[in-house]
Amino acid sequence: MLPVCVVLPLQHKPLISVVIPTFNRVDALPRSIYSVLRQTYRNFELIVVDDGSTDATSDLLASIPELIQFVKQPHRGVSAARNAGISVSRGDLIAFLDSDDEWREDKLEKQLRLFSHENEYFICHSDELWLKHGQIVNQKNIHRKQGGYFFERALDRCLISPSSVLISRTLLAKVGRFDEDLPAAEDYDLWLRVTAFYPVNFISEPLIIKYGDRNDQLSKTIPAIDRYRVQSILKILQDPRLPENYRKAAEKTLVKKCEILAKGLEKRGKNEEATRYHDIA
Repeated sequence: MLPVCVVLPLQHKPLISVVIPTFNRVDALPRSIYSVLRQTYRNFELIVVDDGSTDATSDLLASIPELIQFVKQPHRGVSAARNAGISVSRGDLIAFLDSDDEWREDKLEKQLRLFSHENEYFICHSDELWLKHGQIVNQKNIHRKQGGYFFERALDRCLISPSSVLISRTLLAKVGRFDEDLPAAEDYDLWLRVTAFYPVNFISEPLIIKYGDRNDQLSKTIPAIDRYRVQSILKILQDPRLPENYRKAAEKTLVKKCEILAKGLEKRGKNEEATRYHDIA
């Protein structure tokens, strides 16, 4: 089934398309939406993709006249929702915002200062502020964000938050969209494809706020997310363009993750599945 789109046209083509995927988050979604609508930079379109919500999300979206596009589709997961938003977007740059996150009001403005039309393969992310039950959570050094080339660090864990990203349509077309076969680690998968070949712009200031007190976040609902990271590493290793030093780093990380997964599976008596990870290693 194709998404059903209700479109309120802009009078001019926007530079930025903002895509918010959401599923049953009617309580948090207004905060995300209004953090976009209050941006100091204004030449954007806002696309909210309702990924088959069964709560009052549709009623909420219908009540907000500032929405430029509203896409509703059967529940297919966050990757399919983001991709649906990309498909109907018009901007040369695309920004993502998860429906439980929030932007600082100058987020787009500060990222655009680093953008030039000559850099067709542009991507920029920023630092982030973590809140849990209203308290600031200090990030560990393993979560430290950075810019430049950092494929080897990106192998271990996701170091780019989708909500912080501003990416050119050209770069996204070059590396491919979100993998809809991955129920989790879909962002990790995309950033591997980016960082393997392109430098990343970075703003050390926290331009987004992430709230860690929800029980519906993928990190809490999907166990052993490293299973999907293994899939992503296997995929990037199939790319013949991958530099040799990156290939060796990817193989090393692959072995480490497979051995950890196998050990955990053996403890739970899932020996056949554990053997599969041993074989990969």
